[in-house]
Amino acid sequence: MRRYLLTVALPKGRIFEEAYRALKGAGLDLPEVENERALLHGEEGGVGLLLLRNKDVPVYVDLGIAEIGVVGKDVLLDSDRDLFEPVDLGFGACRLSLIRRPGDTSPIRRIATKYPLFTARLLKERGWVADVVELSGNIELAALTGLADAVVDVVQTGATLRAAGLVEVEVLAHSTARLIVNRQALKLKRDLLKPLITRLRQP
Repeated sequence: MRRYLLTVALPKGRIFEEAYRALKGAGLDLPEVENERALLHGEEGGVGLLLLRNKDVPVYVDLGIAEIGVVGKDVLLDSDRDLFEPVDLGFGACRLSLIRRPGDTSPIRRIATKYPLFTARLLKERGWVADVVELSGNIELAALTGLADAVVDVVQTGATLRAAGLVEVEVLAHSTARLIVNRQALKLKRDLLKPLITRLRQP
């Protein structure tokens, strides 16, 4: 593998462009992404860029493959990784919510979600007894088909829920994009990372 001055992990999808612009604007010399199918970008000795699935970003940063990354707080809430989270970047706003069929007040015995760790913690904190079913596809379908009594999923505008005929029962957590940093890298590359964090914190 090529050796980089700094390796950055960014998620593919909705927050990539804003994350890329924010880091560029803070003076980080990110490589151009000429082929979105490629997973690794950048020249040896410069800044390397990893394009990953959302849930993989904290893993790569925690294990030191990348020194820094950007990912939504919703993903971090479902991660058991020990990361430094110095900057709320403010974009990519969404919320994690409990979702049900309208008027359904039956006991919740099964919850479907893409966020199993977060949901399991929620159940424990509230003393609820329910099975957590992890899904990776269309979570709303689990509520519509009766696979689950409720779902925990990310909501941005609520339009998808309304179209599916479901309702947001409760907002469980709010999420925006966060800068995450490997704790060891913060010490080893302090001269590079501290100024970057300071610039990203500026309004």
